[in-house]
Amino acid sequence: MQNGSYYKEMYIVSDSKPVPVVIRSYTQEDFEELIAIQAECFPPPFPKDLWWNKEQLLSHVTRFPKGALCVEVEGEIAGSMTGLGTNFDPAHPDHTWSEATDDGYIRNHRPDGDTLYIVDISVRPKFRKLGMGQLLMQSMYHVVIQEGMVRLLGGGRMPGYHKVASKMNGKEYLDTVVKGELHDPVISFLLRCGRTPVTVVKDYLEDEESCNYGALMEWRNPFCSL
Repeated sequence: MQNGSYYKEMYIVSDSKPVPVVIRSYTQEDFEELIAIQAECFPPPFPKDLWWNKEQLLSHVTRFPKGALCVEVEGEIAGSMTGLGTNFDPAHPDHTWSEATDDGYIRNHRPDGDTLYIVDISVRPKFRKLGMGQLLMQSMYHVVIQEGMVRLLGGGRMPGYHKVASKMNGKEYLDTVVKGELHDPVISFLLRCGRTPVTVVKDYLEDEESCNYGALMEWRNPFCSL
């Protein structure tokens, strides 16, 4: 990390061929592409007004560039991930995405916060089998460690929940996914990334597939004793 930003070069292997990958802080030059990625990742019925706009993205790169990351595969942006610093009280976990992220504008970012709160992660469908989401998540873990934070935290969508909502509540659904009895595209991915469940939050985000629930999941900094 240099000058308040993040930059890492590496290779992945795709079809037995090494492919160059760069994970870096995104900049204003990336905004159009990042908004296009949102449209690919969150098609209807996901609300369009929850896609990034340029004012939000400008706030990200201005207030916390280490927490505004994108991943490039052979020069093409494959996805992005955004976070902010905050303080989290485990005794009072309930909140909405809007409250935690300032509606995605992160004007409430706290440089001295004990928690890196994930605002969003988006990976283009054609790149998902290459593990880009996990690489972005691992990079955010690096930020947690470098900043001396206690945890990474965020509310995961539960897009498979609407299929079984008549049979179980949100917590039961999360428990069932954790046990491996059901697969959820988002929650199962977060588990593979090392995230662990904290609780289920009602009315977390306007999201029909999740019935407006969010699964609050964390990663604890192994170098922090708290």
